[in-house]
Amino acid sequence: MHADRPPPMVLSMPPTSPSGGSFASLWRLKTYVRPYRWQMLLMFAVALGGTLVGVAVPLLTKAVVDGPLRHGERGELWQLGLYALLFGLAEAVLILARRLTLATTALGIEKDLRDQLYAHLQRLDVGFHDSWQSGQLVARMTSDISAIRRFLGFALIFLVVNSVTFAVVGVLLIVIHPLLGGLVVVLSLPLSYVIFKYERVYRRQIRAVQDQQGEVATDVEESALGIRAVKAFGRAGFLTERYLAKSRELRGLQLTQIKTLAEIWALIIAQPQAVLALVVLGGGAAVADGTLTLGTLIAFISLYLLLIWPIESMGWLLAASQEANTAAERVFEVLDARPRIRGSSHGHAAGQARVTERTRPDAADGAGDAEPRLVFEHVDFSYPVALDRSSGTPILTDVNLRLAAGETVALVGPTGCGKTTLTALVPRLYDVTGGRVLLDGTDVREMSLTGLRARVACAFEDPTLFSASVRENLVLGRPEASAAQVEEALRIAQAQFVHDLPWGLDTRVGEQGLSLSGGQRQRLALARAVLGRPPVLVLDDPLSALDVHTEGLVEQALRAVLAETTGLVVAHRASTVLLADRVALLGPHPSGGHTVTALGTHHELLTAEPAYRDLLSQSSDLVEEGV
Repeated sequence: MHADRPPPMVLSMPPTSPSGGSFASLWRLKTYVRPYRWQMLLMFAVALGGTLVGVAVPLLTKAVVDGPLRHGERGELWQLGLYALLFGLAEAVLILARRLTLATTALGIEKDLRDQLYAHLQRLDVGFHDSWQSGQLVARMTSDISAIRRFLGFALIFLVVNSVTFAVVGVLLIVIHPLLGGLVVVLSLPLSYVIFKYERVYRRQIRAVQDQQGEVATDVEESALGIRAVKAFGRAGFLTERYLAKSRELRGLQLTQIKTLAEIWALIIAQPQAVLALVVLGGGAAVADGTLTLGTLIAFISLYLLLIWPIESMGWLLAASQEANTAAERVFEVLDARPRIRGSSHGHAAGQARVTERTRPDAADGAGDAEPRLVFEHVDFSYPVALDRSSGTPILTDVNLRLAAGETVALVGPTGCGKTTLTALVPRLYDVTGGRVLLDGTDVREMSLTGLRARVACAFEDPTLFSASVRENLVLGRPEASAAQVEEALRIAQAQFVHDLPWGLDTRVGEQGLSLSGGQRQRLALARAVLGRPPVLVLDDPLSALDVHTEGLVEQALRAVLAETTGLVVAHRASTVLLADRVALLGPHPSGGHTVTALGTHHELLTAEPAYRDLLSQSSDLVEEGV
C-alpha cells in the first residue's frame, strides 16, 4: 500500500440508543412494507382468523358439557362434534394460507431491502468504504436483513394477533365470570411492567452482539482473503489468537443476552401458571358452591389456556422485535449515509465548451499552445479527518498541471507524496478540497459520474479482478466492446495467455483473481483499462509486477495507445518514465503537503533536478546514459 493512500480505518460504532424511540427504526420500514400492504393484511387476517377459530372451541365445549352431557341428550353430540371438526379444518386451512402468503411477502420485502442496500453501497464514494470494515457491511447485508425478514414475517404478525387475542379472550373471561376474569386481567399488569423494564437492557445487549458479530465477520473475511500472506509469514497463530479473543467477547455478550432473555422467559412462564392455579382453585370452589356450572368452568379454563402460548411467546416475540429494531438501525446507518461525491444533474453538456483564460496552458508548463485536455488548477487535497489519523493534514497543495490532448505525463516523486491520490481525483474517486480538475474545460464536478468515468479509464498497481470469467472482467467498463477490441486490448497488455486457459475467455478466474499470477492479473487490469481506447487513461504503475521481457513488449504496445489518448502515469520504475512526453516531479510544498516542483522532459529533469536523479538512481542505465 502506498503511503499517499488513506490509512486503514477502525469503524467507530454508532450510539446504541438512538433518540428516535424504542422502535423508531422498525417504523421506518413502512416504506418497504407499503408495496406489500395487501399481502400483509391478508396475513394478519388469516392468522387472526385461525386464532379466533380456536377461541370458539372452548365455547363449544361449554355447550357440550352443560347441554347434551348434563341432560343425557346424545343426539346433539354428533352435531357438536361436526362443528368441532369443521373448526379444526378451518384453522388448518387458515394456517396454510398464512404460511403461503408469508413466503411471497416477507421474502419480497427482504429482497427489496437487500437490493436497495447493495445499490446504495455502489453509490457511496470510496471514502465511505475506506472508513467502514467490510465485515460490518456484509453483516448488515446478510444477518441483519434476515432478522428484519423474520420480524415482518412472524413476530409482527403475532404481536398484533396476540394483542387482539388478549383483548377478545379477556372480554370473554369477564363476561363468563366477572370475578375470575377481572383477577386474570389485574394480575397481567405486573407482567407488563417486567417486560418493559427489561426491554431497554435487552436492546443494548442485542446491539452489542450484532456489532461484535460484524467484528468477527471482518476477521474471518480478512483471514480468508489474505491467507497467502498469513501462511507466508507464519502468522496463523497470531491471527487465530486475535480471532479467538473477539470470538470469546462475542460469546460473553451472547451469554449475557441469553441470561437476560432467560430471566424474562422465567417470569413470563411462571406468571400464567400461578394465575391458572388461582383460577382452578377459585373456579372449583364456585362449582362446589353451585354458583358456577362445570361447563362454564371448563370453558373459562380452556379460554385461559389459549392465552398461555401467546403470553409465553411474548418473550420471544419481544426479543425478535428488539433484534429486528437494532438490525434496522444498523441497516439505516448505511442507507442514511450520503455520498460525498455526486454527479452533476446537468451532465457533461453543461460547460463543455467553456475553456477560460486561466485554464489555457502557458509556455512555462511545456504544453505549448495546444488546448489542454486535462487540467489540475490550484488543486489542494486532504483526506477527511475520519479517514486520516493525521487530522486533515494536506496531501496535495496548490498543484498545477496541464495535459494536452494526446500527451502523456508521468508523475514521479518519493513514497507518500500524493501521486496515487492525484490520479484518483480525475475519475472522482475523491474530490479536491481546493482548486479544481478540468476535463476538456469542464470541472469534473459538473459532469455526470457515468459520463466522466466512461471517458476516463484506470489501471491500478493492485489490480482488482472479480469472481467471474476473463471476458466479464475485461469488459467491466465497456460492456459493448467487440471481440476485435477485446483482442486488441489483450495484445497491447501482452495478455494473450488467456487463450491458453482451460476455457479461454470464459474461464472463471476465482475470487480476487487469485488463480492467476500477479503479473497476469496486472496485465488483465491493463487490458481492461485500454479497451476501447478511452480519451483519458490513468495508470498507477501498471507494469510493476511484470518481468523485464514482458515489460518491454507491453511498453512498446502501450506507446501506440498513449499516442492517441491523454495519459497520466504514476511511475515508480524508471523504465515507465520513458512512456511519457513530460515528467512532473512532486515534492514538498513550503506550507505543507506536496506539489509539482518541476516539470519537463525526462532529459531536462535529469540534467537540472538533483532530486529527480536521486529517484532514478536505482536505474543506473537511465542516469548514466542520460536517456
